[in-house]
Amino acid sequence: MTHVAIREVALRDGLQIEAPIPLSAKLELLEAVAATGVREVEATAFVSPSKVPSMADAAELAGHLGAYPDIEFSALVASAGGARRAVAAGLRSVEYVVAASDAFSKANVGRGSAEATQQIADVVAIAHDGGVTVEVIVATAWDCPFDGPTPPQRVLDIGAAARELGADRFSIADTIGTTTPGRVKSLVAQLCPVIGDMPLGAHFHNTRGAGLASAYAAVTAGITRLDASVGGLGGCPFAPGATGNIATEDLVYLLRDSGIDVDIDLRAAIVAAGVAKRVVGHDLPSAMLRAGDRIRT
Repeated sequence: MTHVAIREVALRDGLQIEAPIPLSAKLELLEAVAATGVREVEATAFVSPSKVPSMADAAELAGHLGAYPDIEFSALVASAGGARRAVAAGLRSVEYVVAASDAFSKANVGRGSAEATQQIADVVAIAHDGGVTVEVIVATAWDCPFDGPTPPQRVLDIGAAARELGADRFSIADTIGTTTPGRVKSLVAQLCPVIGDMPLGAHFHNTRGAGLASAYAAVTAGITRLDASVGGLGGCPFAPGATGNIATEDLVYLLRDSGIDVDIDLRAAIVAAGVAKRVVGHDLPSAMLRAGDRIRT
């Protein structure tokens, strides 16, 4: 592996469980993130403002994304309605999340996993009609806080449906930060023949300290797209004690020193982590933010 693409998710996944911050603060964070050289950014979510009040300004934020023409922005959606709003707001890529666990799916979006999987078709149709690409992301790909370990076949079935229904990309998410490298490699090996040539990405949380190790295992298994959040900002409301996403700067440090090329500048990512810490007003779990790069010039 010579290159891994990192998608920055601080603005959406990082902020989703935080108290709402002003749009001006989000734009300050976006500017710092853009300065890292990142090529892909998950900007916001078109979901119910009553359920996720921190994303209530999604359409307004979308109006500012044109200032960064070199970045591919995406937005998360949980329904066909959300996809319509994202397309109308000018997003060129949407992420539709399907939880592999019924209990998590019902707690998150009010419907079971099978029903959510069936709606891939509607989301794809809406997006493609607007010239927008669709990524299907499987939440709770390894474990559910309610149902326990996720049977791999559930993930494989969603992958098969995503491919059949015309999704452009696919991703697996360790939503509550429980997986480990061996489990990552096993699922990737089973999934790749099912999804064929659909690009495969992965999303890890560092809740139990194995997020970076799992991300590296994913890379060695052939995954070339990873999500991360500056400062390690984020978390899951169903994962008590969650420390959030793997930190972008920690991931960049690991990959860079392993001889794997990334688009993100480490020092700029550490600066962006500091901005994230300031706009949310509390400490973040990033190791690089605490200790800095080992290379001093």
